[in-house]
Amino acid sequence: MATLRSLSPSAEHHNQSWPTYEDIYKKTIEIAKFLDLPRFPDITEDCYLHPNILCMKYLMEVNLPDEMNDLTCQVVKMTGIGEVDFLTFDPIAKMAKTVKYDVQAVAIIVIVLKLLFLLDDNLEWTLSNIAEKYNEKNKEDKPWFDFRKWYQVMKRSIDEKKQKWEEARAKYLWKSEKPLYHSSIDKGVVYKRREMVVNLQKQFSTLVDSVPTVEKKRPSSFQFNWTEGDSTRTCFHGHGLQGILKKKGQSLTTKNSLYWLSTQKFCRSYCKHVTTYEESNFSRSYQFIINLFSFLLRIKTSSLHEEVSLIEKRLFKAKYSKTKKKSRSRKGRK
Repeated sequence: MATLRSLSPSAEHHNQSWPTYEDIYKKTIEIAKFLDLPRFPDITEDCYLHPNILCMKYLMEVNLPDEMNDLTCQVVKMTGIGEVDFLTFDPIAKMAKTVKYDVQAVAIIVIVLKLLFLLDDNLEWTLSNIAEKYNEKNKEDKPWFDFRKWYQVMKRSIDEKKQKWEEARAKYLWKSEKPLYHSSIDKGVVYKRREMVVNLQKQFSTLVDSVPTVEKKRPSSFQFNWTEGDSTRTCFHGHGLQGILKKKGQSLTTKNSLYWLSTQKFCRSYCKHVTTYEESNFSRSYQFIINLFSFLLRIKTSSLHEEVSLIEKRLFKAKYSKTKKKSRSRKGRK
């Protein structure tokens, strides 16, 4: 029972921060193993946690074109990360691990953005110039997706969201909404004190002209709301990828034929992390994308970069095997 007691929070302990994504992930596996839970229900294509559906959700969240969903589905298929056995959590398996569903989905979107725009602080702006010229000349047609314009809209929106979040975090009262009492005798006294404190707080907030406490909004899985026809914030959902894709036979392919790997060298298994992420080593566009999604999920940028690298490893198996062979031949020569 000692293990169970250590997992449960003490009544006297007052939390002063939110747990990190990584901590929750690790505890989930630990508890599932401890309770000896059976295999979880299968994650199929019609399930909310499937990457195809989550990618669609996050494309909408960050105001990217709907047409990108076809490309994210292709990446899912090519890497095999949409398979039932890969996605379904089985605590009693030899190598019990659960998929970081949301992190995986946004990592796929990052890879698709790299496939389309390269994100090298050069090509994305060249393609933006082409899209801008087309949109100016063809105002009645379906607009082409302009990466620069999207970047400006998203940067402004995310900066506003970050400021509001930091303000709300600073004002947050780390106390239970329902007062705690040790016995039924104390109940009346505790509730009366709590009521008096709340009333005093309201009176003081009125005196100092502070903004009154806003009623809690209904929970939503979306942090942004993008609507067509909004003059202040452009909605890019209906924008096309014609300026970025080209026809090759009956199928479409990206005009960009280049790609750079987020990580070419992975740490050994005994290391706590499989990749390292230092912002200064990467383009500003890539940094912005990683920071954007990391803020949305409230995770470390290094965690998202790691997930991007792991999916790239599955997507570009040939490239990784070549680099391994080269490194082995170099060692042999030495």
